[in-house]
Amino acid sequence: MIKPHKLVMIPGPTPVVRSIQDQMGRETIAFGDARFIEDFRSVVKDLKELWRCDGQAFVIAGSGTLAMEMAMANISKPGNSVLVCSNGFFGDRYVDICRRRGLQVDVISAPWGKSVTPEDVEGKLSKKKYDIVTATHVETSTGVMAPIAEIGKITKEHDALFVVDGVAATGGAEEYLDTMGIDVLISCSQKAFGVAPGLALLWASKKALDKRKSLGTIVDSYMDFEKWLPVMEDPSKYWGTPPINLIWALKQSLEIIKEEGLEERYARHKKQAAVVDEAVSSMGFSVLADKAFRAPTLAVYLYPEEAGIDDAKFRAIAADEGIYIAGCLGNYAGKGFRMGHMGNIDKHILISAVAAIERTAVRNGIKLELGRALGILQRGLIEESINHPSDV
Repeated sequence: MIKPHKLVMIPGPTPVVRSIQDQMGRETIAFGDARFIEDFRSVVKDLKELWRCDGQAFVIAGSGTLAMEMAMANISKPGNSVLVCSNGFFGDRYVDICRRRGLQVDVISAPWGKSVTPEDVEGKLSKKKYDIVTATHVETSTGVMAPIAEIGKITKEHDALFVVDGVAATGGAEEYLDTMGIDVLISCSQKAFGVAPGLALLWASKKALDKRKSLGTIVDSYMDFEKWLPVMEDPSKYWGTPPINLIWALKQSLEIIKEEGLEERYARHKKQAAVVDEAVSSMGFSVLADKAFRAPTLAVYLYPEEAGIDDAKFRAIAADEGIYIAGCLGNYAGKGFRMGHMGNIDKHILISAVAAIERTAVRNGIKLELGRALGILQRGLIEESINHPSDV
């Protein structure tokens, strides 16, 4: 039998479409070449405009974790008070980052599958003055989406800087700096942008940039806003060598996003997430995230308790059936799998992915009606096509 093409359906990296791959495969030119300078300039401009940033967008070589570190490096000093809103594994990562910088950290932790609420944040901010509030928009370990617009409004009322980890959300879930009260938004290239790993993305509001200036010289060099600002404002200037081909790839990703339209893209992610959840749930799996907080970009599916599933075996068979899925984290390790459905994923990929999960379930002894999950998915996709027809 011919080995099936392996679909990468983990929460990131996500599938990279051919037009973006082509940009990464171009012959690299000098970063001082006028053609690249113009391309880099257009990328920064699009990021600022699309995400409604009144300050500056930054695109540098690195990961989402680097962007997390970069955010705190530029808006805090030892002794500042930080409130971390944690919905899981990656929310907790900010606790370690902040403590290593000598910050005073308090944490609101939601049970896995649920989210910190605006009421939780109001309760903390009304009792103590905080300099910074952090929140993870979409928590990759639980598939939970936090109500960042509401949290941002409360944070602004209490005059704290609001930092949002958008790694698993940006480009797939609604985020606007101006209307959501976000001061620093961080992300990366390999999730909903559908680009290969390697770019750290960060948006800083004017308020955040002013905060950086007030700090004077900071200990960090590579992550310093002040070092990168001249480059982001005029890419003909130099601080560090830009990842040329990845920036071209991001430019193509932004072209795809603009062609689809941001609002349409957000609606597509939301609709597709709902029908995939319904399809996978019909096989006997349960969604970890509470329905009120489910993310549009990924999900955590728990195995049927009565099935006695061996997690390593399940995911190995899934790979054999042509789909890579991720294991669960924390207390849910071994109890289910994580599946991404973000970025430039079309209906053909979704159909193949659900079909592969269905075959995997049967091979693992889960009793189900073959084709039922696909029927649910197909009906949902047909409804989406009728309501939002693509240009022919």
